[in-house]
Amino acid sequence: MTAVPSPIVPANLSLIERIDAYLDQAPRSGADAIQQGPFTLFVGKADGWRYYARPLRPGQRDFTAEDVQLLRAKQRAIDVPETIEAIVEIAPSLPAACAADGLRVESLPVLVHHESVAVAVPDGIRVRRLDADDPAIKAHSVVAQLGFSSPGTAPADVGATQRDEALDLRDNKLDDFLRSRVSNAQTVVVVAEDEHGVLATGAHNPVGDATEIVGVATLPSARRRGLGAVVTNTLVADALRRGISLVLLSAGSDEVARVYERVGFRRVATALAAEPNE
Repeated sequence: MTAVPSPIVPANLSLIERIDAYLDQAPRSGADAIQQGPFTLFVGKADGWRYYARPLRPGQRDFTAEDVQLLRAKQRAIDVPETIEAIVEIAPSLPAACAADGLRVESLPVLVHHESVAVAVPDGIRVRRLDADDPAIKAHSVVAQLGFSSPGTAPADVGATQRDEALDLRDNKLDDFLRSRVSNAQTVVVVAEDEHGVLATGAHNPVGDATEIVGVATLPSARRRGLGAVVTNTLVADALRRGISLVLLSAGSDEVARVYERVGFRRVATALAAEPNE
């Protein structure tokens, strides 16, 4: 089990409440919401889109291992992942309850965009937003998968060859749901590419005047070139053009969080991610 540090003392509880409200609303466009005890269990409407459970809103409450146990039994019964996500400052007793039921508990930095920072686009790189019918939608999915399969920010020996092999094998239907979301402006996808194809990617999911940047990933062989920062900055600029006033994200580690801090984000809260040990 990963040790869970004390949550950040919120400088602005209303901001954290606003983040939590967004995170409760965002999955509802792609998932059915089922109440299970003190949780909302999100069940994806499309194959391949896996969701999680979150604490019910509004308000805080004490969570027990039994609450988590009953939720996991429901998740198993309907064949969805036994995962739980939350904002620790909103549900401070939940990490201990998850750990008591045997889940692996991680705490991840939650950051919000604070100020715009200029980021140079590397030579030979084009950054663009994708339309729903863009062939690069498939590459977006593949690069994200390859990037998250090699965690961290260090370069690794996974590159264009592996990307292109995965593209040849990928079923076009797997991305139909994403294309529908892009068409309906529920998801915005941005890629950074060179003449040979997509090297980095990311997206944001607008709901009202808030959005979350998700899935920022770089092909491991192309890391340490500033591509993730360029993609993130482009997603932020797109959100601000849409009149969105809250841009948030969660980072997979403190190391990754520092990358986002360099492009104008600041830490405001801690996210809980709990799932069974492998």
